[in-house]
Amino acid sequence: MSLDRFYPIFDSVDWLERMLPLGVKLVQLRIKDVGETELRPIVAQAQALCRRHGAVLVVNDHWRVAIDSGCDWLHLGQEDLDIADLPAIRRAGLKLGISTHDHAELDRALALSPDYVALGPVWPTILKQMKWHQQGLERVTEWKRLIGDLPLVAIGGLRPERAAPAFEAGADIVSVVTDITLNDTPEDRVRHWIEATR
Repeated sequence: MSLDRFYPIFDSVDWLERMLPLGVKLVQLRIKDVGETELRPIVAQAQALCRRHGAVLVVNDHWRVAIDSGCDWLHLGQEDLDIADLPAIRRAGLKLGISTHDHAELDRALALSPDYVALGPVWPTILKQMKWHQQGLERVTEWKRLIGDLPLVAIGGLRPERAAPAFEAGADIVSVVTDITLNDTPEDRVRHWIEATR
């Protein structure tokens, strides 16, 4: 299955209900600080929405819920890798994306045979505090050389006008959060993103 080149990340089903009808075909549901019991119906609803719109749903972090909900994709950060049951994830047939920020994390990710690798932040990001300020496009090119045919997701500080340079540097997919969710007209912004990545 080839993944779409535009990969927004949202923290609620409400966002999916707004954006999937616009043509979003790959989306991550990233909900933090919610227990599994509360999250299960949310993921089930998101999965149903994505299937209805022919989109791929990636669940962030919550691997048990992703397995139980019959999801196809899971994304894990480096901290999540410490506690996730990777054999159970693979037995369930989940495809796996992994965040990376430096060479040690990339080596760790590649040892787990991921289905995509994410690199960030490519540009400075306001999404969360992290020790990595800006990877830059040179790092995107280096990562692509190191991972070969695996899809490379560029994330962090992305705007529509930065999509083309990210692709030219070697990214296969561009991922975005706040450029949409903090935009005054997020639907228009998503349309702009789709135009910039198709």
